[in-house]
Order: sequence, then C-alpha cells, then structure tokens
Amino acid sequence: MSPTDFGIPDVIVVGAGNAACCAAFAARESGANVIMLEAAPIEDSGGNSRYTGGLMRVVYNGVEDLAQIIPDLTEDEKKTHDYGSYTAEHYYDDMGRITQYRTDPDLCEILISRSFETIVWMRKKGVKFQASYGRQSYKVDGGKRYKFWGGLAAESWGGGAGMVENEHKACAREGIKIFYETPALSLITSDDGVVLGVRAKHQGRNIEIRSKAVALACGGFESSSEVRARYLGPGWDLAKVRGTRYNTGQGIKMALDAGAMAYGHWSGCHAVGWDLNAPPFGDVNVGDQFQKHSYPWGIMINANGERFCDEGADFRNYTYAKYGRVILEQPGMFAWQVFDAKIIPMLRDEYRIKQVTKVRADTLEEFVKKLEGVDAARCLQEIRDYNKAVRTDVPFNMAVKDGRCTAGLRINKSNWANTIDQPPFEGYGVTCGVTFSFGGLKITREGEVEDTAGKPIPGLYAAGELVGGIFYHNYPGGTGLTSGSVFGRLSGTSAASYTKHK
Repeated sequence: MSPTDFGIPDVIVVGAGNAACCAAFAARESGANVIMLEAAPIEDSGGNSRYTGGLMRVVYNGVEDLAQIIPDLTEDEKKTHDYGSYTAEHYYDDMGRITQYRTDPDLCEILISRSFETIVWMRKKGVKFQASYGRQSYKVDGGKRYKFWGGLAAESWGGGAGMVENEHKACAREGIKIFYETPALSLITSDDGVVLGVRAKHQGRNIEIRSKAVALACGGFESSSEVRARYLGPGWDLAKVRGTRYNTGQGIKMALDAGAMAYGHWSGCHAVGWDLNAPPFGDVNVGDQFQKHSYPWGIMINANGERFCDEGADFRNYTYAKYGRVILEQPGMFAWQVFDAKIIPMLRDEYRIKQVTKVRADTLEEFVKKLEGVDAARCLQEIRDYNKAVRTDVPFNMAVKDGRCTAGLRINKSNWANTIDQPPFEGYGVTCGVTFSFGGLKITREGEVEDTAGKPIPGLYAAGELVGGIFYHNYPGGTGLTSGSVFGRLSGTSAASYTKHK
C-alpha cells in the first residue's frame, strides 16, 4: 500500500477500541471523512476494550430508562426483577469517594451527565446491550427474582469482544476505514504548533498521513514494563498485563512531544487480582476470565500466611481495581484466595475456567500445605483465629453490605465474613494484573488536548485511557468503557467541527 491509499482524511483517529470507535462515529456523524490507525493486527484489535467484560456504569432512573438501552427486556423481566436505579448524585458520590475527591470536577461532570445519552447513542450505532445478570445480580425471595446491585445493570452483548466486533462492523457500514498493523509514531506539526497529521508505520514501512485533525484514543502506558517501573514504581515491571500488549504509552508520548500537558495520577493505575500463572499479556480467547473477584466472600492469604486487607470493605466494584496493587506489595507479589464449601458454589464463573491456579483439600491441615509459597503453620493459625472472630450471629447477605464482620483481629473484615470450616477447601493463586494507567493528557471540556500553558493544541483531541485527571487511587467498576464512550463522542464531534473551519 502506498501512502496515497490513506487519502487526506479530515480526522485521523489513533486507536481502534471503544473510545476510538466512538470518536470516529461522532466525527463521521458530523460530516468528517475519518480513518483509524490500529497498532494491532485485526485478530487482536480493539485495545483493552476487547478484554473487558463489557459492563458500563451509567445514570439510570429505573427500568424504563434501562429499556431504552436494552429494548429486549421483556414485560415479565420489568415486572419481576429489581433493577434498582443509579442516580447522578450516587454517581458523583462514588466518583468522589473512590478517587479521594481528586477527580477533575469538569471531566467528572461531563462523564456523569452524558453517560446515559451516550450509551443510548451507542445502541443506535449498533452496539447491543443486555442486563448484567451474571455479574451484577443475585437471586432473592427464594430464587424467584433477580436483584441488581452496585449501579451496574447493563453490559454489552458478548462482553468487550462483542462490543469491539459490533463497533468495527459499524465502522465498515459508515465508511470508516481501519488500518491494522499501523502504529502511530509521532504527530506532524507546523512551526506554530498546529497538528497536521500523523507519522506512522504501516506493516513495517514508515509513512506520513496528513489530516486536518487528530484524535488520540490509543490507551495508556500499562503495557510497557519500562514505563510502568518509571511512573508506577519499583516492582511494577513484574506485574502482568490484563489486556492488550499494544498500549505502550505512545499516544501520550506523541502529545507530550508536541507540547501537551501531563495530567492526572501518573503513579496510579487500575490493577486487579489476576491468576498467578496467567500469561504476561491478556489472552483474547480467555478475555477477562483470569480475574478472580469473589474475594469479598472469602479471605486472602499472603506468603507469610497472614491476611493483609479487609476483603469485605465494600462491594467488589469499589475495591477490585485497587487490590491488585495491594497484592503486588505482598512478599513474592502473590496471594491465595481461600473459600470453603459454603461459598464455592457461589463463586463467579471465572473460577471455573480450565486455565486456573487452584488447590483443593478436605482438611485445613492438608489444605494449607498445598498453598505454594505460604508459611503453612502460620496460615493454619490465621484461619483458626479468623474463624473464632466471625460474628456468626449476623446474617450473611451477598446482595447488601451485611455487616457480618470479625472482631478483635489485626485486620478485621467488615462484611460477608464466613468461617472457613466446611470441607472441601479451595484456594486460588493470584497476582497483580494491570488494566490501565491513570496518568495521561489534560483535555478541555471540548476534548481538546491542552499544552503546558493551558491552551488547546490546534487540531489535537484525546479520549479514553490516555486522558488524565478522571481516576485517582481507585476506580468504580464499569466507568472505563463509559468514560471512553463519552469522551470519544465528545472529541470526535469537536474534531469534526474544527475541520470545518480549516
């Protein structure tokens, strides 16, 4: 392919995940000629979006709102299941609390206020959604109905992979070309700093593509061990990567080299409990199933044979993205999740895949000896002490923060405390899996990338994981895809508007 085959598009979108696709849709909808540059080959395309479960955190005020997102909801489902609601106020509260009130107020307001309208818009573009029964609901009233929890009621059909497939089909329908195996290398700029296009490598050959505007949506720096160690700190080069291997921070570097302002929590990231023996990068055939997120119902043990966190501090939606860091900080950078027969049938589906690090035994004495790398004697005593401390007089209820706690321990468990005393006993080995980095670029309310003087860089826009300032320290589950969608749509619309005045 010669460079002229790329044409001279109005807008180049760098990336091909959810944020990039939303940027491309919006730019095309506004009349712009759009192409997309994807570093990965077609079979591994779509960035981290492909590796997600497809959950999206959006404002909704009841089942009728959900029906606009999920038109397939039956009348029986609407009447019998409790989908709850998730108000803007609740969303603001979660974002503030989870980020320790550091989230950028302007970006947070845009994210929340436009979340519902954006997901409805995505559905119209061809992205299908369904009620998240498997991940975000429990059976109540004797198994007669489902009750949803955690503000997450909708997910894409087929998870993240299904979302990417539908978005790429929509790109084809709308005449948006995706060029695979075409990583962007740098921005082309004029002497006065106006962005004029992208230098890239197409299937091994250096090329230049001129355009009127560029929208960067190609992820953070989590896939580069060198950059992780530089910004996240010692030991992070040894963490596993939950998703794509192609998010090396190149988009951020391109913008910084063009004078952009670095912004946000550069020493923070989204990091989860990930299977101990998972591959270094995500496996598209396994998706997000290497995660192990039933820990609130059990306990976690480190190499010293000790618990090291409050497993039941909150619903997993509000703790899972920070406990990867906590696991990485443990001796040997691993832990074991421990459950007994009372909880094993309730474990999430990800615990039943064949690619799992698992041990099982019928006695605690035998069980602790099977936990590789763990001080067995200390572990046995830790479990016994924990069992004695459980408030068994408080009823266990998975659907609420039940207050079933421990008392008198060095680290107490706040909710869902169950004794570990009914065989068989199962343990699952976990380590840290990095999803995405929190630090990135500063953008305006119009999605424009700002320079170090706080002024927009003409012709440069950004969306998705490489936008800084939204997440600090932690992350409310399902917000990443929503953020990518909202700011992708915003940046694409703004980029197209900019080209009309060029």
